[in-house]
Amino acid sequence: MTTMMDKVTEGTNTIFHMLFDREPLNYIEGAVLYGIVGQGRINMGILEVMYNQAQDSELKALIKDALENQTEFLMEKAESYLKSNETKLPEFHMERRKLHESLNIPEDARLSDREIVLAIASMAKASQIAVLTALHQSYQPDVAQLYRRILDISFDWNYKLMTLAINNGWLPHIAKISH
Repeated sequence: MTTMMDKVTEGTNTIFHMLFDREPLNYIEGAVLYGIVGQGRINMGILEVMYNQAQDSELKALIKDALENQTEFLMEKAESYLKSNETKLPEFHMERRKLHESLNIPEDARLSDREIVLAIASMAKASQIAVLTALHQSYQPDVAQLYRRILDISFDWNYKLMTLAINNGWLPHIAKISH
């Protein structure tokens, strides 16, 4: 859990580096941010489809949170860093889908809530590993703080997803080791 002091320190450091540290992105940082934008655009489409297929209202709320407060947020920040360093953005765009509260899709034509949870959990793990790797390759303090912030948010989100899956019996049964 991020404390108020952590937030104050992060804000102070960000302001300091914005004013005094004007070093441009290096090639690795630029490539990672470019990749975040590209993959983020793909992930947005996948999450929108999963939102529309989900039946559980809590699951829909978590997917919407992942769309708005993680994927879209990180993409916008990555685009901002790339633009401020006069770097070209990925040219492909995915068509945005409307989020529907309820669609009448037959069960055999859509994913179950359990399948959606497992797919999103895999996406989240892959995204977190990518962001953690990017954090370790970053030389810009404000970019590193962005990655740290999104990891904090995503870990909290992942815990909520896991809790929802446990409470609804959606996790697969894994055999236990017995002695």
